[in-house]
Amino acid sequence: MKLVECVPNFSEGRDKEKVQKVVDAAKSAGVTILDVETDADHHRCVLSFVGAPDACLEACFRVAETAMKLIDLNTHKGEHPRMGAVDVIPFIPVAGVTIDECARLAERLAARIGNELKIPTYLYDCAAHRPERKDLANVRKGQFEGLRDLIGKDETRTPDFGPNAIHPTAGAVAVGARQQIVNFNINLDTHDMIAGKDIAKRLRASGGGLPAVRGKEIDLAARKQVQISTVLTDYKKSSMARVLATAMGLADEHKAKIKSTEIVGLLPRQALVDFAIETLQLEGFHPEIQILESRLEAVGALGGSDWKAAGRQVAEAMANTDATPGGGSAAAISGAMGCGLGEMAIGITLKSKKLDEAKRPPLTAAHKSLGDMRATFDRLAADDAAAFDRFMDAMSLPKDDASRPAKMQAALMHAAEVPLKTAQLSAGALAVARQTLPLAGAAVASDLNCALHLLKAAALCAAENVRINLGGIKDAPVAKDLESRLEKTLAACA
Repeated sequence: MKLVECVPNFSEGRDKEKVQKVVDAAKSAGVTILDVETDADHHRCVLSFVGAPDACLEACFRVAETAMKLIDLNTHKGEHPRMGAVDVIPFIPVAGVTIDECARLAERLAARIGNELKIPTYLYDCAAHRPERKDLANVRKGQFEGLRDLIGKDETRTPDFGPNAIHPTAGAVAVGARQQIVNFNINLDTHDMIAGKDIAKRLRASGGGLPAVRGKEIDLAARKQVQISTVLTDYKKSSMARVLATAMGLADEHKAKIKSTEIVGLLPRQALVDFAIETLQLEGFHPEIQILESRLEAVGALGGSDWKAAGRQVAEAMANTDATPGGGSAAAISGAMGCGLGEMAIGITLKSKKLDEAKRPPLTAAHKSLGDMRATFDRLAADDAAAFDRFMDAMSLPKDDASRPAKMQAALMHAAEVPLKTAQLSAGALAVARQTLPLAGAAVASDLNCALHLLKAAALCAAENVRINLGGIKDAPVAKDLESRLEKTLAACA
């Protein structure tokens, strides 16, 4: 499994409705939301989600597009530095993905945001094209207002993608790739910002403080407190315990104390384990054995995370009385399963020492192609459910709303287009699997044949969902075109 985490930070921490719309935009791409954390003082939201690489890329684009429509930086004021409606989007490797692959994802997303949304986009950290842009603080220097005055005039502020001019409301965005970090805030019992500035400067690496630590003083005006907002870019080099102890010593110099701390967003379990070991001065402690949950996971006692449990979850989701997921999503899931079986059969064949080397290049290409299509099927399963919700939203408009008929028609056409894409993708995957069948080993022939059946079923199920929407489309040429494209697709699957 390839799993990527994304943590888009966007400039809205007070309007719950706007935050929810951005979160829903990410969900619609088929990713799994892990955490949504808002802060009114910072006027910022940190959204965390995981998914397949392509699904995460699509979710990040939809987040950027939605935030662009909802957020105007000209009226945005908050304590946290920001230069964009979506300020920063990092890709983080979780499983089966390297940091270099995340950097390539960042580059693809940056190009798309720049070209399609016309927002200047900068690559940072492990995706940076320029060494000075590895540090996010350098990229964001001057924030929205400062960048607005310099971009197009100062060559060092030329974006990597998009126009060399600020977006009038959405600003600019930094897209990058990085390892797991810890966002660790320390709240003091003082409102002395001069003291806070000194503590933050001496705590961060750039001020001669701790390695792999960024730090900035934040004015929590409503609480009459100073916050030292830190980012531990490598918690192995500078642990939370070390940062806390150092901050405590610096605060003491200003006759201040630490009142509380905060962790923003998600952090690796190991960071907390390290804190406990360091703070308690534990000897001979083995977390993988002595932490109950870790031990239960290791022996498989918790369940719920294997493929059998996942299969039950999908079946249960289909079995309930909700309208989604329905047939269109089931078609996409069938297509993803077909691709997965095909990948497995080809992968086993490629491992064989007896494989004719002439077969290796086409099999390798087919393996990659099916993997890419499987990721697209994952996205289409979510898109189909979202298309139904869009139609229901249009249908729920008041009947005297003049825009209702047009919106319903647009939603119907979209609801037909999505399963048509699923059918077309099924036909493409079916063609790849058929070409592979004579090249694969005899031991996996039954698996490949099962893949063919699943892909054909995906196309047929998707077709049912196209047809049910065709009857409601009043634009005859559009309906005829959709039907014609569907028939050609099904003919290819015969």
